[in-house]
Amino acid sequence: MAREKTWFKLWITEGYSVRQLISISRRGIWKIKGTISVWLKRIPVTVVLNYSEIKYLLFDGTYFKHENCLMAAMDNSDGRIVGRRYCIRENYETAHSIFNELNNKGVLPKAITIDGNTSVIRAIKAVWPNITIQRCLAHIQRQGLSWLRRNPKLPAGKDLRRILLTVTEIKNEKDKILFIAEFEKWEKKYGESVRHLPADHKVFSDLRGTRSLLIHALPDMFHYLDDDNIPATTNKIEGYFSRLKIIYRQHRGLSKSHRQNFFNWYIYFKNNN
Repeated sequence: MAREKTWFKLWITEGYSVRQLISISRRGIWKIKGTISVWLKRIPVTVVLNYSEIKYLLFDGTYFKHENCLMAAMDNSDGRIVGRRYCIRENYETAHSIFNELNNKGVLPKAITIDGNTSVIRAIKAVWPNITIQRCLAHIQRQGLSWLRRNPKLPAGKDLRRILLTVTEIKNEKDKILFIAEFEKWEKKYGESVRHLPADHKVFSDLRGTRSLLIHALPDMFHYLDDDNIPATTNKIEGYFSRLKIIYRQHRGLSKSHRQNFFNWYIYFKNNN
């Protein structure tokens, strides 16, 4: 039983193929396939964590091609997934159910770093009204640069792109003050005219959207400067998802009934490494 669980763990967490498992186990193909099938039907044991000690969270969702979404909360201190749902899409109801479940287990976090999804923000505030919400700087930069494009034609777009490129380089209070001053200078020069650009023009609407993105994110962009435990980005959980997706793609053909348990087992093994 222990050996079979080890083979299954290698299949789940390292992406070993059936062929590789046959080689290291010296068992036949039907034995290996049968072992994987048996373990996939089982539900991993729930590991009780010290929930009261979890103070800094990261939260994000990721979509699998042509499939559903995995939403997860990670403890920033050790990289463990402490709450998740495999669902149809990122929405308020699913996010609220994750946060409410954590709250009921005794999680009272000081801060959470997120990508800025408004439904998720509402769910967080509904469960933990006094929590500090840190907006992911990488998401702000990535989204803004995507909207502005590589070579914006308007001077307002060119200047705003230059400002956005500095977002992830803000390391101290001096950098923060300089960034805010630069954006305020931009807003004074271009803000009113950008706000009145035609909404039905793709380039203009994206420039307006980038301006709005920064204005709404600004109050929650720099909490990490006041507390070293608050991550400035969701890169840690995004990296976790990236590795998970690579392995998931190596096991093409998982039935719908096995997909959720695949994620459950992956998280279980990673949490207990």
